[in-house]
Amino acid sequence: MRVAIAQLAPAFLDRGRVIDQVVEWIGRARDAGAELVCFGEAIVPGYPVWLSRTDGAAFDDPTQKRLFAHYSQEAVCVEDRELEPICRAAAACGVAVVLGIVERPRARGHSLFCSRVIIGGRGAGTGRVLSVHRKLMPTYEERLTWGCGDGAGLVTHRVGEFRVGALNCWENWMPLARTALYQAGEDLHVMLWPGCLRLTSDITRFAAREGRSFVISASAIIRPSDIPADIPELSVLRESDEAYFYEGGSCIANPDGTWLIEPMVGREELIVADMELDRVREERQNFDPAGHYARPEVLGLQINRDRLGGDGPCQA
Repeated sequence: MRVAIAQLAPAFLDRGRVIDQVVEWIGRARDAGAELVCFGEAIVPGYPVWLSRTDGAAFDDPTQKRLFAHYSQEAVCVEDRELEPICRAAAACGVAVVLGIVERPRARGHSLFCSRVIIGGRGAGTGRVLSVHRKLMPTYEERLTWGCGDGAGLVTHRVGEFRVGALNCWENWMPLARTALYQAGEDLHVMLWPGCLRLTSDITRFAAREGRSFVISASAIIRPSDIPADIPELSVLRESDEAYFYEGGSCIANPDGTWLIEPMVGREELIVADMELDRVREERQNFDPAGHYARPEVLGLQINRDRLGGDGPCQA
């Protein structure tokens, strides 16, 4: 199967424009012959890069309130079919999509969640949101703007010959979250990141070696020049002398932990690679973490896959 990573700089905090970008890159993936294309964490409408740079923990601060209000306005309500252009593009192109969004569920007021969405490209799920997984635990300052998720989206989906699962950023370091996907038959794991080499360089190969699966790390790029001028509260970010807030780092590891595609930094690019399921089967000959090497009578995992908050199932 041919897969792609869309490492792009999103039109920061502009949901409509970022969705247009995603649609365009789905078309590029189709033209490259890919059956699956992956995008970075929270790419629609963007990662909250300001939290660590504008005193995001200041309580009752007018600047932080205005930034959150804008962020909430640009977030995605899946139930209101705000991802419909992406669903149509996936169906028209025959390309499955793994996408990071900032989700604002209708039943949860203006609370926001860092979510990953999987959209079907072919077969019974063509053009449909197959599942929405909300990040179990936002990391450090992310907790100032995102709520804690649940286990409803700890599922896998068939894409070509592979069963695909995906997690957001540091929840990939949660051993039991990975195990939940191993037990769901995963043989291609997708990690969504805001975009940073130090985040992707170690764990991508480690998780591939542990799960005996292919692992894709999909990242974005955010530069000071990408910060919109019409949000005055972000002027300090536009004036930064940093070359990148997030420089990419997208990569792919083989099931033996070697690189299929080494981390790519500093440029927007469609990264394309071919995978064979036999590579997974070969590596699981001597170690299968949810199969012949598991000891379920000794070690067990309980998973609560309820959608918390009373706002329906993980499927749209």
